[in-house]
Amino acid sequence: MTQARRWVAKDFGGPEVLVEIVVELPGPRPGEVMVEVRAAGMNPADYKHFGAGQDPTLLPLSTGYEVAGVILALGPDTEIASGGGAVGDEVVVFQIFDGYSSALNAPASDVFAKPSTLSFPEAANLLLVGTTAAETLHVIGLSAGETVLVHGAAGGVGTSVVQQAGLLDATVVGTASERDFDALRGFGATPVRYGPGLEGRVREAAAGRVDAAVDTVGVDEAIDASLALVSDRRRVVSTAAFGRAAQDGFQTVGAANPNSGPFRAAARRTVLELAAQRKLAVPIGATFPLTDTRRAVEALAGRHPYGKLALVP
Repeated sequence: MTQARRWVAKDFGGPEVLVEIVVELPGPRPGEVMVEVRAAGMNPADYKHFGAGQDPTLLPLSTGYEVAGVILALGPDTEIASGGGAVGDEVVVFQIFDGYSSALNAPASDVFAKPSTLSFPEAANLLLVGTTAAETLHVIGLSAGETVLVHGAAGGVGTSVVQQAGLLDATVVGTASERDFDALRGFGATPVRYGPGLEGRVREAAAGRVDAAVDTVGVDEAIDASLALVSDRRRVVSTAAFGRAAQDGFQTVGAANPNSGPFRAAARRTVLELAAQRKLAVPIGATFPLTDTRRAVEALAGRHPYGKLALVP
């Protein structure tokens, strides 16, 4: 048995419901890998997982969907998803549900060799946003020479959408706060600020042509501009505006879409390969000790520096 520290939600609510516990990890069974966590990725889905108003019989709840670390042990006759695997190898793990931990057992099918091009905090934040971004571009069928509008372009998913759209030789116009404009320009996007008159500013930045739109924000301003600018609603996709999608007939990706899980699982290898080739970067805004998880979740749910956040045990 191996002892590990893990953060769990003892109730539903905000960061205050999180507590640190000690768990005993059994040795990995066939098809499992024990990983020492060097960094846990952080995503808004983490705190939504234990948000208020859910079924109390589910408690306590662990959270955290992706980590990067080092193999501590492999189950008998077990290889990781990318092949091979030995004690001490650096790996990334996605999708799991107990990432806010110092160590964990994971299905070998969710464990991949870590790209040497990425630090542990970067690798721990690669796959959730990267596979989501890949799915949005697949759904809208973006092609070379087209122009895509990306709402929330400086967020985690948005930053990956901008980069992956650029790899398709598409033109990217991204909405963001002015403080993040330089970061977007660095990835080849044309930034446009939020607020009244958004449609007109995007139209001007795109020289009147917007072929498709990806929304990662979910607010009416973003959806209204997208529907006004994109003639084919099948080429508008959102990761958040589910109510508007049902009302206005555009596409969504996420837990409610039965195609999302299989697509993202299959896309992991491609996203890892892009990162290994230095074609996909993961900007990091800040890291927090695992012992400071509550403060890290507060930062995640509020305003924080440009880039992703990570917990470091």
